[in-house]
Amino acid sequence: MKNLFFLLFLSINFVSIAQEFSRADTLRGSITPERAWWNVTHYDLKVSVNPSEKFIEGSNTITYEVLERNNIMQIDLQAPMKIDKILQNNEEISFTSEGNAHFLKLKKKQKKGKQNKITIYFSGKPTVARRAPWDGGFTWTKDSNGNDFIATANQGIGASVWWPLKDHPSEEPDNGMKISVTAPKHLMDVSNGRLIKVIENYTTKTWVWEVVNPINAYGVNINIGDYVHWSEKYQGLNGTLDMDYYVLRENEEKAKEQFKQAPMMMEAFEHWFGPYPFYEDGYKLVEAPYLGMEHQSSVTYGNQFENGYLGRDLSRSGWGMKFDFIIIHESGHEWFANNITNNDVADMWVHEGFTCYSENIYLDYHFGKKASSEYVVGLRRSILNDIPIIGNYNVSHSGSSDKYYKGANMLHTIRQLIDNDEKWRQILIGLNKDFYHQTVSSKQVEDYIMQKSGLDLNVFFNQYLRTTMIPKVEYKVEDNKLKFRYTDILKNFKMPVIAIINGKEEWVEPTSEWKTKEFSSSIETAEIKKDFYVITEEIE
Repeated sequence: MKNLFFLLFLSINFVSIAQEFSRADTLRGSITPERAWWNVTHYDLKVSVNPSEKFIEGSNTITYEVLERNNIMQIDLQAPMKIDKILQNNEEISFTSEGNAHFLKLKKKQKKGKQNKITIYFSGKPTVARRAPWDGGFTWTKDSNGNDFIATANQGIGASVWWPLKDHPSEEPDNGMKISVTAPKHLMDVSNGRLIKVIENYTTKTWVWEVVNPINAYGVNINIGDYVHWSEKYQGLNGTLDMDYYVLRENEEKAKEQFKQAPMMMEAFEHWFGPYPFYEDGYKLVEAPYLGMEHQSSVTYGNQFENGYLGRDLSRSGWGMKFDFIIIHESGHEWFANNITNNDVADMWVHEGFTCYSENIYLDYHFGKKASSEYVVGLRRSILNDIPIIGNYNVSHSGSSDKYYKGANMLHTIRQLIDNDEKWRQILIGLNKDFYHQTVSSKQVEDYIMQKSGLDLNVFFNQYLRTTMIPKVEYKVEDNKLKFRYTDILKNFKMPVIAIINGKEEWVEPTSEWKTKEFSSSIETAEIKKDFYVITEEIE
């Protein structure tokens, strides 16, 4: 990746993110030479969790393919976790550390095209998440009966906050992974994929889960608690999907009522986005001691079993109270984040913009187009336009929080421009089909939408993703004439909008110069349709 879009081109007013980045940011956020030469094909992660000491220990066996000959490998593990030992072919491997990056000197000759394994033993008291899921690490709590209630969440901080791996978003194990979690015997662990066995130990149990699909590292999770479990079969586009639910024993009754929205979610999203991407691994909704996260095939939930976002409507339109925000939003990530994953967090809008947009798509399916429109338009009051949506590449920088609400409104605007809902639906389905289980860049997604829609949106995407300027439509009425123009736009920005003249919709094509459109009768009322994310001002 290049920082192409963040060079300050004054001629087109791109906004540069002026920020200092460290060597550690580069080691974390870039494909270093010590990462580039090998590709992960499988993880076998084993973790023993000691709640009383808030301590974990375990191992991760990494199966990898040699892409180019090299013998220095970068593995990531964040302090205070430590690497105890590294083995390859039963020989101990030496390593040096630079912060959270550890450089292994492999003894075995690394031949291009070969599959090799390495096992890393680790232990420590992992970082405690102060405010999960936004501040990552382990959450150690108790339920109302005094039982331990433990979970991981580490989207921003990285999976290496608790286990050793190649911690870069472009890397997903091609053949999935195995997750074995040992916990106190009276509790249960729920992780990703399918439960393949439970091993009875003396005072503990080991829960062994298997993921057969590629999985993003931040989507790997541990959830330990006094869970009750029930399930249902959903007849979906790709056959029978197992939908499993795990909640604390004390919450079973209200969860069974609230989680009825899960199959409703699946119906809406399969219609708009195509088949659920992980039939082989199933779908789980798992109660966690924080708000929630999009852990792949193991979506975590903590929205207090009520509609809205902790009981609030983020859009203030009324429609946000028609659904449980966490069930809908975090499950939407199964398509955008887990199926299609950004290969650099600078392009995190691909996760959050589409998934925020999935909320109004859910409303569209179950409550109609008016509901979906009012909801997404209502989210605009939370847009900051502080810095561009797209961040700096290769330094683990994800840009503005506007990736959510502004990203969703940008997509809603594209739907208006395409002006054909079935065509737009097929583009969303096509994204999930053609980029199935892949990591992608924003540019790939942008090019795909342009190719399939037939629209030239190059400047449009630059405007909304790479600047903080929102196109402003200025207009004035003179008897039966409407005069209009754009301000605050990039050079060559072109986007038609719908003007509502005397209650009737009329397409107009503003540019940076004043234009005039004449109507057959006097204009009594005029406004720009709210579905387009623009600022409007009537000039007297």
